[in-house]
Amino acid sequence: MSTPDTTNGEVRPPLGIDALLERVRAGYERIGPREAYEAARAGDALLVDIRYAALRERDGLIPGAVVVERNELEWRLDPQGSHRLPEATSHALRVVVICNEGYASSLAVQSLHQLGLHRATDLIGGFQAWREAGLPVE
Repeated sequence: MSTPDTTNGEVRPPLGIDALLERVRAGYERIGPREAYEAARAGDALLVDIRYAALRERDGLIPGAVVVERNELEWRLDPQGSHRLPEATSHALRVVVICNEGYASSLAVQSLHQLGLHRATDLIGGFQAWREAGLPVE
């Protein structure tokens, strides 16, 4: 049984997923497919694909994106972590998290912000928006 959310002794009702996403997304600026593409090409952003293997096999990959399963994301991007990716050298790293449709990535960004990666953002519409924008897929 879960404990109710309380603030100053006041019990607040549970937060639904839509409200949670709205709250999380209000804390940072999301990025569109074309802007993500240009930032990655300019070397100003690391694209991180957190989709599970079946979706990557079905739909393809974004060239140059690093694939990190969602359950490993924090370990791979924490600049202080012993399991970090070679690219994860600074809290100033601009990370663009990409899921399938842009929902799970928003929650992942919240976690990265808690690790101090304050430039982390996610791709609006996820991989599907990238593909619909006609951007490269392999």
